[in-house]
Amino acid sequence: MRAKRSIIPVFVPHLGCPHTCVFCDQNRISGAESPATAQDVKNALRDALALLPKDTEKTLAFYGGSFTAIPAKKQEELLGAAAPWLQRGDIKDIRLSTRPDAVDEETVDRLKRYGVRTVELGVQSMVPEVLEASQRGHSPEDARAAAALIKSAGFELILQMMTGLPGDSLERSLYTARELIKLSPDGVRIYPAVIIRGTELARMWEAGEYPAHTPQEAARWGAELLDLFEAAGIPVIRFGLNPTEDLSGGEAIGGAYHPALRDLAESVRYLKKERPLLSGEDRGETVRFAVGHGQVSAATGQRRANVEALRREFGLKDVKFIEKDLKPGEILKIACNNPPDNI
Repeated sequence: MRAKRSIIPVFVPHLGCPHTCVFCDQNRISGAESPATAQDVKNALRDALALLPKDTEKTLAFYGGSFTAIPAKKQEELLGAAAPWLQRGDIKDIRLSTRPDAVDEETVDRLKRYGVRTVELGVQSMVPEVLEASQRGHSPEDARAAAALIKSAGFELILQMMTGLPGDSLERSLYTARELIKLSPDGVRIYPAVIIRGTELARMWEAGEYPAHTPQEAARWGAELLDLFEAAGIPVIRFGLNPTEDLSGGEAIGGAYHPALRDLAESVRYLKKERPLLSGEDRGETVRFAVGHGQVSAATGQRRANVEALRREFGLKDVKFIEKDLKPGEILKIACNNPPDNI
């Protein structure tokens, strides 16, 4: 059995990033207000190792900024602070996030020397017009080159994309997903755009220059993106911005901010599978579906949204779900007209 993995996070908000994207306020996104120091790394490791179970694989993760855009001396300070823990085997490896235009062979060599295993690349979009409108400061070609260099150096590659950016559309997000699949990542994070107070995106939204990417729209787009990545065998390890106290407390003023955005997208996926299993013959009946263990909530939909949609569209009395030994996402129509619970 594979050992459980624990992440020890250290946040480097906006540290090293040469651009301010329209959506970005890394301090509020990460919940951190000041750049990390070597002592912060040591404190995080010491505190975490005192609490985490000894039988877990522990990874130090630098989040929230463009790590490899930091001056090399600062990179080495932060990575070097973790070196004793890595050498003793107290932590297994290190992961970090960066930008496509901040990856070159010298940087890759440095990361390898310090025991970095995973590099997360903030691609966001593979559409030039979307990147330009979002003030990203890099091109799709930069992303392709950086991903190839990271993969060839033997790192685990995680790609990040955003949906609902200025100039984006469902078709453009699907194109981005297909282009990311071509880069053969080990995993993907999808972050639907959130409007954060004080950002350029907030100004654009308040001026009527940017239509908000709502949670409902993000869930519909997400359902299609999740289908694409699943079919390609690429895990989506995160869908939606991680909730923080600041964001939930009012700093997220619009856009696709929702504490359970992945659940919304999974419910949309289930509804797409439920509809074809019904027909006019089911009208007026109570329909029962079987889903995998722990999947009833997603299949039912938030506030029974899927149940109500099916009742309305097919004239059903009710829709019920029971758990069976099925894979996540698998669904069967097993009986109608109030069958017994043991079916």
